[in-house]
Amino acid sequence: MADKQAVVLLSGGLDSATTLALARSEGFERRFALTFLYGQRHRRETEAARKVAASLGVAEHRVVEIDLGAFGGSALTDTRIAVPRDRGRIGDTTDIPSTYVPARNTIFLSYALAWAEVLGAFDLFIGVNSTDYSGYPDCRAEFIAAFEAMANLATAAVVEGKGRYVIHTPIINMTKAQIIRTGTDLGVDYALTHSCYDPDPAGRSCGRCDSCRLRLKGFAEAGLTDPIPYVRRDR
Repeated sequence: MADKQAVVLLSGGLDSATTLALARSEGFERRFALTFLYGQRHRRETEAARKVAASLGVAEHRVVEIDLGAFGGSALTDTRIAVPRDRGRIGDTTDIPSTYVPARNTIFLSYALAWAEVLGAFDLFIGVNSTDYSGYPDCRAEFIAAFEAMANLATAAVVEGKGRYVIHTPIINMTKAQIIRTGTDLGVDYALTHSCYDPDPAGRSCGRCDSCRLRLKGFAEAGLTDPIPYVRRDR
């Protein structure tokens, strides 16, 4: 019987690292990790993704360079837009912050789908979360279901009857604390991960952007200490 294989989107953050570990725990022996340099402010998360992929064991890890910065429209891809700090309403799903990158998960999943079709894999994993998150519309279950339906209409592998695509979102309904506890149980080394939107030149997380604050809140609620260095740590 052929090994189960899957393409896993890996940003280098704690959500995607936990998702990669969950794919391994669910019996996907051959995991193909896919990371993007997409014109974001820094390469710190890409470096983290390489370390996470090595630590959790993947069949192959590819880093693909695309330029979403050519379009701008996000604080993560346009340095003229300030990264929000110390926001009072993190996780308010009616408030889409300036760190939203237009169509990012649609684009990332499209690349993952293309690689999966070439590999003959029909399982894709993505670490989207709709419980403790920053209000991004492409992290919702409705979006994932729509993309999965599209994938099963748009690919030769499905038309030829070779299989049907499934997009796995194992952490979508978890709190950040639950994600951290799950990853810890699965052996994820969170010291290798990076979540900050705007680290300092030394690579330290700012502690003030939405991503840092959600991460610190999650570790505090999990009863654990975040092992990465911060410029400012409130928890």
